[in-house]
Amino acid sequence: MFFKTSKKLVMMAMLIVILLAIGVTALVDRNRQVASNYRQTRIPTLFFHGWGSSYHAEQHMVSAIRRTHATNGVIRAEVSKTGKVTLVGRLPKKAVNPIVMVNYQNSREPNYRVTAKWVLNVLQRLQATYHFKEFNTVSHSAGNEAVLYYLADDAPNHPELPRLNREINLAAHFAGIRGYDAVKHNTVNAQGKPRHMIATYQALLKLRKTYPRQAAVLNIYGNIGDHSDGVVQNYSSKSLRYLVANRAASYQELEIKGKRAQHSKLHTNATVDHAIVKFLWQK
Repeated sequence: MFFKTSKKLVMMAMLIVILLAIGVTALVDRNRQVASNYRQTRIPTLFFHGWGSSYHAEQHMVSAIRRTHATNGVIRAEVSKTGKVTLVGRLPKKAVNPIVMVNYQNSREPNYRVTAKWVLNVLQRLQATYHFKEFNTVSHSAGNEAVLYYLADDAPNHPELPRLNREINLAAHFAGIRGYDAVKHNTVNAQGKPRHMIATYQALLKLRKTYPRQAAVLNIYGNIGDHSDGVVQNYSSKSLRYLVANRAASYQELEIKGKRAQHSKLHTNATVDHAIVKFLWQK
């Protein structure tokens, strides 16, 4: 009886060892596949949500990225109502394609120059903690304005901070929002230049001479069937071209169509998830 029990224990132990070996092998193979599919960088990607929103709007995209194993580290940057930045979580020492989910505790701040200062504060805190040299951005709606105003007003005065590497704009509204500040019957030409420029757009025109030449841009906008995403008309999103395309290392536009192209659904759209991963990291 003792020998039979011992034999069973030995066989169970051997089975456990075999399963562990298979698991480790599978993990190594998966890591090799990830390494072969994606660029391995230390460049953080900062996610910025829109007006009246929060970092929860970023979670679907970040979760989709995690499932591809393109990143091995995600933290959150909490921005207080006064602009103070607190980092939640810690990136591993050998972070690969790290992600920073930015959360504004006052998400209804209407002044783009104020939110641009918050972008500056986030970058300063990240550099002090992790000493990054470059950064990427993925911004939704008003988050795009914060990033562009930072690049226009603050970045030139802070050459010591990380340089922009890649920028993804999602549902941007540089030439105005329908029913708010958009000019009726406005259009853009082939270069993205609006026929009528609102004040907030004019404030960004300096980017035509200062936008970082090393940065690549992907501009994603939605079309639910009426040349808008239901909130932002396509011409307003496409007006980004005139501001940056003449200086950017590259400029691309991606139109998303259908019901999932609605303004607040674009950040939970699988096509958008795929485009983000491909643009930022795919070899």
